[in-house]
Amino acid sequence: MMQYALYARLEAKPGKEEAVSAFLAAALEMANRETTTPVWFALRLAPATFGIFDAFASEADRQAHLAGPIGQALMARAPDLLAAPPAIALLEVLGVKTPGSAPHAAAAEP
Repeated sequence: MMQYALYARLEAKPGKEEAVSAFLAAALEMANRETTTPVWFALRLAPATFGIFDAFASEADRQAHLAGPIGQALMARAPDLLAAPPAIALLEVLGVKTPGSAPHAAAAEP
């Protein structure tokens, strides 16, 4: 089960919104090459606010992703594209439902 996740909130600099959108669209190719990142979403939350959500089977996989190509590319481009450094939260997944799999909860059902 995927119990470990990340959420990164990104705020684009004025005029850089479409560049951030393009960066995230291009990052999908990198995410598809990461065998230890089974779930990866790039999101637009508002015109200048973006997010990345991904989930992992282990803490080691999560740390590998943070140190991997997407994390490195994001941090290299952040000063040019983002109004502030990415706000990254380490999350615990409590339940998962994906296409083709049975729902699974980490805790007992209520």
